[in-house]
Amino acid sequence: MGVLEFNGVCYVDGHASDPGELGWMRGAPVPADKHITFDRCLDFPQIRWSLSHMRELAASVNVWRGRGGPSPLERSDRAADIEALTFADLNGRTHRFDDALYDTYTDGIVVLHRGRIVYERYFGALEPQLPHACFSVTKSYAGTLAAAFVREGVLDDKKAIRHYLPELRGTAWEDATLRQVMDMQTGLAHSEDYVDENSGVNAYARACGWQRPVGYDGPQTMCDYLRTVRKEGAHGEAFAYKTVNTEVMAWVMARVTGRSFAQLLHERLWAALGCEEDAYVRVDPAGMPTAGSSLTATLRDVARFGELMRREGEWNGKQLIPASVVHDVQKCDNRAQFGKGAPWPGSSYRSMWWVTHDEFDAFEARGIHGQRLYVAPKAEMVVARLASHPLAGANSIEPITGTQLLALGRMLRT
Repeated sequence: MGVLEFNGVCYVDGHASDPGELGWMRGAPVPADKHITFDRCLDFPQIRWSLSHMRELAASVNVWRGRGGPSPLERSDRAADIEALTFADLNGRTHRFDDALYDTYTDGIVVLHRGRIVYERYFGALEPQLPHACFSVTKSYAGTLAAAFVREGVLDDKKAIRHYLPELRGTAWEDATLRQVMDMQTGLAHSEDYVDENSGVNAYARACGWQRPVGYDGPQTMCDYLRTVRKEGAHGEAFAYKTVNTEVMAWVMARVTGRSFAQLLHERLWAALGCEEDAYVRVDPAGMPTAGSSLTATLRDVARFGELMRREGEWNGKQLIPASVVHDVQKCDNRAQFGKGAPWPGSSYRSMWWVTHDEFDAFEARGIHGQRLYVAPKAEMVVARLASHPLAGANSIEPITGTQLLALGRMLRT
């Protein structure tokens, strides 16, 4: 049995934690020691099953793919070349491409080159038709929609949030502009610490109905929680990653358009892209879709979104997203606003996309536990990767995955 160590704690590796081998949620009825419940679904190794079955664990709303057939993704298989690719990680260790997928608890990966699938693999509980939790990759979907509405004149990103949401007068967002919210440049008395049970992000999650303890008497809905957040520091001076900003942005979109986040995903992206499967989004106890981290979608459909962005918003001859939205993300350079200790040092952030400033001019959507959508225009490549790493943070994954993506891009570019 292989073992990997992260932050001084040992975990069985990607082979030994395979949910099929461990027998999670199998049987009629499921034995007590193999049953995964909502309150322990993110524990390891249970998480390796849970992230491909979130609808069975939490309330959600459907994102309909529409009535048409799926848009074709042509294939040009390069699996043998890709799996044999070797690269050195940031710690100097050499990996084969395929072995590294197990070392990072990958559940599935699709690689597109010039719009064709050149590599596709599934592991653990994930299958092509099964939606998988995307976590904060969701933010980039929401940010793209908001940026499109700004370009189309539906929203004004210079206006203060109080203009759109009078309910947030007296909160941290009263004098924040929509653009400051979209770029995570708000001063909030709210911490994004996934480990600390008393952090702001965990209080927000409980308000959304996520794993509430017995006797919970805090805010009962997401909007209830947002009304409790107070200002700390100035807006617009520094980058500060806070999931609650995405919820405020999505609330603005819903208020102005009259359409929920799930409905907007269906109308602007899922049906228009010809996605293969419905997706779904978690809802809070009031039935409001959450936009910060709750999208669950199939791997190929996530790859379609990445290919749309690589093609600057064009899909089958139609401009689904203004090209200027993509250009605005690509040209962003606000690295000077990333303070010490900020996640992903050396990156920029625009409209809820991470801008890498790497050799491929890549920009990314990223989520906890290893979710990634990497769009690399200069390599003509898109990589959609879904995972169930034991740790939420990226520090244990990035030394391998970052260099793995660069090596792959260099190989395909030649």
